[in-house]
Amino acid sequence: MIDKIVQDPAAAVAGIADGATVMIGGFGRAGQPVELIDALIEQGARELTIVNNNAGNGDVGLAALLAERRVRKIICSFPRQSDSWVFDALYREGAIELELVPQGNLAERIRAAGAGIGAFYTPTGVGTELAAGKETREIGGRTYALEYPISADVALISALSADRWGNLVYRATARNFGPIMAAAAQLTVVQVDGVVPLGGIDPEVVVTPGIYVDRVVAVGERPWLRDGAFVGGVDLSGDPVPSEGRVS
Repeated sequence: MIDKIVQDPAAAVAGIADGATVMIGGFGRAGQPVELIDALIEQGARELTIVNNNAGNGDVGLAALLAERRVRKIICSFPRQSDSWVFDALYREGAIELELVPQGNLAERIRAAGAGIGAFYTPTGVGTELAAGKETREIGGRTYALEYPISADVALISALSADRWGNLVYRATARNFGPIMAAAAQLTVVQVDGVVPLGGIDPEVVVTPGIYVDRVVAVGERPWLRDGAFVGGVDLSGDPVPSEGRVS
């Protein structure tokens, strides 16, 4: 019987090794698997390479992992915002390596890994330092740079619900990088609000098929999120997030 449900977040992240490349879903805090990140901190893996859209917000989630100095390198598209003070301090100290990737390239490099694409040409970044040293080619009168896929040992993502086979549905824009990261990792670990019985998810609305998922843990009601509203934390201006402020 296929059953990918594990007991708790600690069991979900068990075995993640020092030096692993770990993709973490989320666009800022939307869709960020905070409970899995907290479990990874407790688990103790270090010298990690993290792939994420951002470089952490405030002092929780990915920022907390960075603050523990568990991350050797981060690959992301948006490392600097008003509440990325943990990353900022580490980078200025020379305590973390940054690979800056334009957001579209980041998404496509992850998607390419899951799709088995060896490399692809893109015009994004051409003529800037981001394309320095990369192979270029003129196609149709336009210059393109060659980019390679980004794969990972582990993907940690958040979804709304799953069945025991690992089929996933997401909540609105919390979906963001989850589906492509799930396909691009050797081990995909998912936290969900709840698990539904087989047949409880209409096959037509499954976003990530269970074939891409290895472990699922139900975290239930999260203390930092109520009815789609963040509780605590700060917004992009560094101001407290109002309790009535909703997220997609």
